[in-house]
Amino acid sequence: MDVNVFERLNMTPNLMGLLALVPLILLLLMAAQQDVCHYRIPNKFVLIGMVFGLTLNGLLPSGWGFNSVIPGGLGWLAALEGFGVGLAVLLPMYWLRAMGAGDVKLMAMVGAFLGPKDVLGVVLATFVAGGVIALVMVVWSRKLASLMRNVKLMLPGSLVKASTGCLPVVDNALVSVGKLPYAVAITTGTLGYLVWQRM
Repeated sequence: MDVNVFERLNMTPNLMGLLALVPLILLLLMAAQQDVCHYRIPNKFVLIGMVFGLTLNGLLPSGWGFNSVIPGGLGWLAALEGFGVGLAVLLPMYWLRAMGAGDVKLMAMVGAFLGPKDVLGVVLATFVAGGVIALVMVVWSRKLASLMRNVKLMLPGSLVKASTGCLPVVDNALVSVGKLPYAVAITTGTLGYLVWQRM
């Protein structure tokens, strides 16, 4: 898209980058709310986000990403690569039944906005956020002893399965210590990464 169009609208590159991130942030917050209330992320949020991410990266003036020193679109290919990387990185967690399909698709949507490099940073930030949130939830609900017992029971079985070439599926815990709506971790990790990137 012609940069002059944005200049005529008095839109600075930084403002353009911020406005491009608004749909991502809104969709993440809505997905987190749905996950907390219903333990489900609607596919329509992911589809809308993917379309927004691809379109904005393909049509806005080129730059290094929406949250970068030189804000702008990454291009169609980088947006598709980001979607693919976000999907591929969390897919093994779904296969191990440690994460829902909606969580994997939500991370792919984030990749469509941020591209392949930044989505890897978001994945790491999400794992940190998820670990902290899970630990707080377990301590808050006073189920730390049950969690430690589950880990003790699951770890040897998983290692045996892995050594025989089978997938160590996470379904052996005897007592549930609760469900973590992982969209909250993805939202927290994404927002944390975006803020850290701007510092």
